[in-house]
Amino acid sequence: MFGCVVAGRIIQTQAQQVDETHFVFHIENPEAINHIVVFLLGAIPFPEGMGGAVHFSWPGPDGPHWQLLGHISNEKPSAIFKISKIKPGDMLNAGPFGMLAAQDLLSNSMSQIGISVEPLAAIAQQTPAAGTQASSLDNFTLFTRKMLENFYNYASSFAIPQSQMVPQPNETFVPFSALQNWFSNFQRRLQQNPNFWKD
Repeated sequence: MFGCVVAGRIIQTQAQQVDETHFVFHIENPEAINHIVVFLLGAIPFPEGMGGAVHFSWPGPDGPHWQLLGHISNEKPSAIFKISKIKPGDMLNAGPFGMLAAQDLLSNSMSQIGISVEPLAAIAQQTPAAGTQASSLDNFTLFTRKMLENFYNYASSFAIPQSQMVPQPNETFVPFSALQNWFSNFQRRLQQNPNFWKD
């Protein structure tokens, strides 16, 4: 039903079923992981109104420490999660898996990705760990636009007509039309190609 990809590793499609609603993938060498992808294989969809809460665990001497990453559903059949910022100390021992999946851990260097099948309404009430959503172009573009608008509004607040300008020999002035042209051009280029600034 589920698949998992750890960046730079082979795809896993054989999740271990812990019980009727809990599935886990075992992940070796978790310290070397930056991103994971969890997805539906497409053969078996979730039952109507259900989804999968995706959790990640770090190994620990007192059992696995679980953290919610996000979810997948029939409407969102795959998700990318950034786990490089999650630290073992930030996680909880308890979770939807508790010690259920711990029995098969071979060593303290094995992590797990857990999928808990739950009602979508219950999943919507849960809060994923901060910093686990992989950066997306949409978020970057939105941030860039907001930053530009903030700068434009800030600089515009100092605009005065030339008739009100007082000569100040130690100050350099930029025509407001130059700022407006730059702002319009930058927005246009960002809309055409959000990565234009990398060239």
